[in-house]
Amino acid sequence: MASWWTRAVGEMSRLRNGLSGLWGLVTGSIGVTYTLDSTRVDYKKARALYDNTEENYKLGAGFAKKIVNATVGFMGIPEINSVDEEAKDRLQKFFKKNHSKVQRTQINAIKEADCFVWLTREDNPSLLYPEENKRLVYNIIPPEQVKKINRDPLTGEPLEYILESTHTWVDESGANRKATIKQRISAERRIIEVEGDPPPGLEAGETLNPWGFIPIVHFKNEGDETTEFGKSDLESVEPFLKAYHDVFLHAIQGSKMHSTPRLKLKLKDVAAFLRNNFGVNDPAEFAKKGGTLKLEGHEMLIFQESEDAAFIEAKSATGDATALLEFIFYCIISASETPEFVFGVHTPSSLASTKEQMPVFIQKIERKRQMFADSWKLLCRMVLSMISQSENVSFSTFETELIWENIDPRDSKDAAEELKLIVEALDKAVSGQLMSMEAAVEYLKYWIDTIRDFESDDPEVAGEKDRILQTSIFRARLEDASYLDAEKNELDKAG
Repeated sequence: MASWWTRAVGEMSRLRNGLSGLWGLVTGSIGVTYTLDSTRVDYKKARALYDNTEENYKLGAGFAKKIVNATVGFMGIPEINSVDEEAKDRLQKFFKKNHSKVQRTQINAIKEADCFVWLTREDNPSLLYPEENKRLVYNIIPPEQVKKINRDPLTGEPLEYILESTHTWVDESGANRKATIKQRISAERRIIEVEGDPPPGLEAGETLNPWGFIPIVHFKNEGDETTEFGKSDLESVEPFLKAYHDVFLHAIQGSKMHSTPRLKLKLKDVAAFLRNNFGVNDPAEFAKKGGTLKLEGHEMLIFQESEDAAFIEAKSATGDATALLEFIFYCIISASETPEFVFGVHTPSSLASTKEQMPVFIQKIERKRQMFADSWKLLCRMVLSMISQSENVSFSTFETELIWENIDPRDSKDAAEELKLIVEALDKAVSGQLMSMEAAVEYLKYWIDTIRDFESDDPEVAGEKDRILQTSIFRARLEDASYLDAEKNELDKAG
């Protein structure tokens, strides 16, 4: 009995110690200070892959630009809408003026993982813009210049941007000058420090930030709350680009080695063959001097009985590599979520790719648009705030809405036929009293952009119900007029 009790107490003690250790591990993990993953993309390598200038990826990185450009091309540029007409007009003018920079912002963010836009309002001393005394400038900061983003420990909101860049120039004497410029930008102030030769026109020191916020927007690609910086779309396909390069390079090297036929001679008397065909009397001396045989001018060779000659050729130097290259190609398509027709493959494959892979690609585009939506809206708020403060203009709201162009993989004929079927179905449902006209209009509004809400909240803007009524009245008048004209013609004939 005592031994049993001793064993039971021992087991309970070990269990308690094990649970204590496990609980200590859990509480220790919870108690660790939370920090963001500051691992960053190699921006230089990402640009090299996009431009296909990386030597170790030359034969595979040609896909990189297609992946990025196709995504940005289908994304398009958002149209800005606001309930305040003045705010809407100012924002649309600003985006139209900086159209190329807006598109480059999305390209850089997808390609390099991060893109930083810095809004500044600057004096305009240039004679090229006489219509503007001050300009709101859209500046794109190279991501490697952003060394650190100090954030609020509780909310994670940016409190300060720390920038560092190297500036080189040549002075009047022709000497090369270099300076490292460090900046700390917060909502209250901007501090500039210069290490090295001060560039002309740049003043170091501290200045107040007149806006009350940091006028920098971070466009972070594929980022989340656990990472401080984004991820490039080229990261997921980079191993496959390297594999494609290596396999393709090996196949090309094999092709160079084996594509040139080699002459095979089957001889009984080498000395006689050399003497009869090439005039070599002493083969040993000929070989000792490093002599070579050239077949030019020897269209006919003399052989003895049972001697023969043939060419050795490789059947296919790249035959074994073809299947592997095709496999890696489809790995690139899958990892990048890009339809294969984007890479310019043949027509039958393109048709299949459009129907089967386009829905996946559309989902990717929608995700990218939503990923950058908050950054675009924040940029719009900054633009309106800076205009309001500097020009003493009042807007009813800074809230904006982004309108993206619909992506439709169908051609015009398929779209027209589908719309026809939808309209016929709605007409039959309304006529059969299975659906109200209001429900039909609201449903059809998502298919036809020019259809408005059935009833408008704005008394000055007619809703679709009033527009339908006005159209019916107009058509009734036309019918009455045509009836009266026909009646008049009949009376004239009778008289």
